[in-house]
Amino acid sequence: MSGEGAELERAAAVLAEASEVAIACHVNPDADALGAMLGLAAVLRARGVRVVCAVPNEPRHLPRWAQLLPGADELVRVERFPAAPAVMVTCDCASIDRLAALRPAAERANELIWIDHHRSNDGAGTIRVVDPAASSTCELVVRLADALGAELPTQAAVCLYAGIVTDTGRFQYEATTPETLRIAARLREHPFDHARLAQALYEDRDRAALSLMALALTRLTFEPEADLVWTYLTQADLRKAGVHPAETDELIDLIRTDREADVAAVLKQQWDGRFKVSMRSRGAHDLAAIAARFGGGGHRLAAGYTSAHGPAATIEELVRELRAAPAATASGG
Repeated sequence: MSGEGAELERAAAVLAEASEVAIACHVNPDADALGAMLGLAAVLRARGVRVVCAVPNEPRHLPRWAQLLPGADELVRVERFPAAPAVMVTCDCASIDRLAALRPAAERANELIWIDHHRSNDGAGTIRVVDPAASSTCELVVRLADALGAELPTQAAVCLYAGIVTDTGRFQYEATTPETLRIAARLREHPFDHARLAQALYEDRDRAALSLMALALTRLTFEPEADLVWTYLTQADLRKAGVHPAETDELIDLIRTDREADVAAVLKQQWDGRFKVSMRSRGAHDLAAIAARFGGGGHRLAAGYTSAHGPAATIEELVRELRAAPAATASGG
């Protein structure tokens, strides 16, 4: 049995015996993180397990599409999350610091099941269900449910489908395998409105957010020596437009369509003044390795980190790393 398979069986054995499980995902969760957490919660609740789920954001702000994920209304605030869980599961966390305010609970947990698919994973967890070749953390949750011998209730199918659709870029990214498509087909056999879910995920934008993305396009800059196109948004931009940062998450997907550059980057200023750097590559750069040099991580073609510098200095550092980086291979996730 492979290492990941053995850990999957260990995780299933622990969950099969648990009467209560605490589950967390990373700060500012995307659909894969939130979907994996809520999907696993639905699977366990169907087996009679008491489950507590939380997002480590304070104050908590969830995107509008989260309203369509069953269980989102049962999330507890950080202060109500168990301080020292007997069994805790994390979903889609590449590093323990991504748990933010829930990190102490993870460090005190008796058993910590770490479910993730980032290649740059930092090694946390007493049981590590980590597969960088998996399309998404939601795909790993389906594997875990199978190892547990558990049925997938419709509530779980909705959440897990949302995570797989988004983390595969609607099944277009290189990590999408035949197994990914088979799992997605299994989930779609459940009676839920997948078209409405897709619309909420991809076609539900506030007009102010669209205007803000237009502003970002006017700042688009090409760095030919690094094969990089980039733009940025500040907190002042977001405040003036009255837009939450999460409402511009799709900006990177627009910037990456520039056919002249291999790497696209969006710099978005956070509440603390630092800039979150989101990067995508068409295939010629290993972005996970580059992000790791700045304390971040991710996948070969999609990664990110946080910079304490302003846009100009941040891009200067990134350009230097991209120019020095060896060409990426065609494999990886």
